Amino acid sequence: MCGIIGYLGDKNAKTVLIEGLRALEYRGYDSAGLAVFDRAGEVFIRKTEGKVKDLERYSASLSAEYSSGIAHTRWATHGEATGINAHPHTSSDGRVILIHNGIIENYMPLKKKLESEGARFQSETDTEVIAELISKFYESGRLIEAVASALANVQGSYGLAVMARDMPGTIVGARNGSPLVVGIGDSCLSIASDRNALPACARRIFYLDDGELVHLGAEGYRTISLANVETTKEVEDFHREIQHSDRAGYPHYMLKEIFEQPGTIADCYRGRILPQEGLARLGGLDPLDERLHDFRRIIITACGTSWHAALVGEYLIEELAGIAVEVEYASEFRYRNPIIDAHTLVLVISQSGETADTLAALREAKMRGAAVAGIVNATGSTIAREAGCGIYVHAGLEKSVASTKAFTSQVIALFLFALRLARMTKLSSDQGIRYLAELVSLPRKIENILNRAEEIRAIAGVFRGKSNCLYLGRGIQFPVALEGALKLKEVSYIHAEGYPAAEMKHGPIALIEPDMPVVVVASRCGVYEKVISNIEEIRARRGMVIAITTEGNEGIRRHVDHVFYIPEIDEALSPILTVIPLQLLAYYIAVAKGHDPDMPRNLAKSVTVE
Repeated sequence: MCGIIGYLGDKNAKTVLIEGLRALEYRGYDSAGLAVFDRAGEVFIRKTEGKVKDLERYSASLSAEYSSGIAHTRWATHGEATGINAHPHTSSDGRVILIHNGIIENYMPLKKKLESEGARFQSETDTEVIAELISKFYESGRLIEAVASALANVQGSYGLAVMARDMPGTIVGARNGSPLVVGIGDSCLSIASDRNALPACARRIFYLDDGELVHLGAEGYRTISLANVETTKEVEDFHREIQHSDRAGYPHYMLKEIFEQPGTIADCYRGRILPQEGLARLGGLDPLDERLHDFRRIIITACGTSWHAALVGEYLIEELAGIAVEVEYASEFRYRNPIIDAHTLVLVISQSGETADTLAALREAKMRGAAVAGIVNATGSTIAREAGCGIYVHAGLEKSVASTKAFTSQVIALFLFALRLARMTKLSSDQGIRYLAELVSLPRKIENILNRAEEIRAIAGVFRGKSNCLYLGRGIQFPVALEGALKLKEVSYIHAEGYPAAEMKHGPIALIEPDMPVVVVASRCGVYEKVISNIEEIRARRGMVIAITTEGNEGIRRHVDHVFYIPEIDEALSPILTVIPLQLLAYYIAVAKGHDPDMPRNLAKSVTVE
């Protein structure tokens, strides 16, 4: 989950690299480092524990002009987050300098063998082993060949950028399981984990595939396979997306992104609906159009917040279209023996489009003959490219590690997909028209909730000093309870669990103690009275109940301690409205506890290692 960037060009490499690291910091922020070559070919390395801003301060003394370099922001896997373990790493003879995103699974036997041959290791990382291996094979001027020879001995995942002390104008990149994109400009070459991190000079791009290496130098670029066979890349124009990456006056990105949801919801359905006909039009699924009638089963696989969106999608597809759906953790799916065939559609959901487990699930499904489609936010991502078809959610850049607007956009994408299937099977045009009328009312209703954010801030105060919380929901609100609990854990570090409300009696009720917060998503639905019974069971044990319910439901006040009302909406779309108060609640609790909700401890936004 680390972020890497390399640059060769006529701008000051240090400035370019620091700016690139800022765009990559969502991938990890335990430590950071850089290596830059000055115009005379001398290398300078700076690395430190902490965030990119700490590296920027630490490297302020590097005031010369630098023509090339590599830089890294880390999410720790092997070894603690210390300056010694920060990247770049060098070989013990000092000839090779590299940065790495991934995990080398066989690093311990390699390390022992290299130590027996005289190598001296300084860090606890697996990465240092690669530097030693490359140095072992390196002959001056033949860096890409040395990298290829070294990687032939490596098992695991990697995205690498490698430099040699005697080749200051050369960067070699290599990929296996960790994303790398190459940027090409009139006066620069660059490489990064994410195309948003590429410098402004990058006008064209191409993506490395697994088992592929790239050599960047004064003569341009060339790519080879691990078997040292030249490869040809499809280069595309890079039209940089306009990303509003500043906080726009908000104290944190998380709050800004919560408040962006009226717009991002509209962006997800804009141009995709025919309100007068009750139809959803999803051009990204056109390759599957003729087969949609034939699918007997749908599997949705994802991780984390995207998995919660998938659970909402299960309710929507089964309720609207009547097609059986299973939701799988991608991290488990890849190691099972799933029963899938040509009549199975596998949907994979990932905000980044780079989630390692989800990508592996996609590849497994394709290998077994299933049709696959992706639901992603990041254009040009690996999942978007390998799925071949799918739905972009158009949530825009999400800087906060805790996902908010991407979740609601994923749910909208799943709703549109469910509606498209339903209109092909059992849903009438009148029903479709009614659903779309409800859909287009969402932005206004979300604004209603956001205009009352101070009510949620007041409720957040009751969590002062609390260390445990339960979130409960029934039916389509159960995934919302899971997502609310996850948000609270992620940013406030309060232990929270989400459950179907009726399951509370089967164990979790033992946790209820006086004044313990229990958040209940209690929108008006077919099982509302049963939810009230669950609330009474909590109250009988003196738990504190915070309810999210529908406007006009005044009767609930006598059953709960705190209540927040959402506008009336069809049950199928209600998760979009019920989740937003829970996002705000997690945010305000985190801020009250003095935590940074944008960069929670131990987390990274894009999980690209297993």
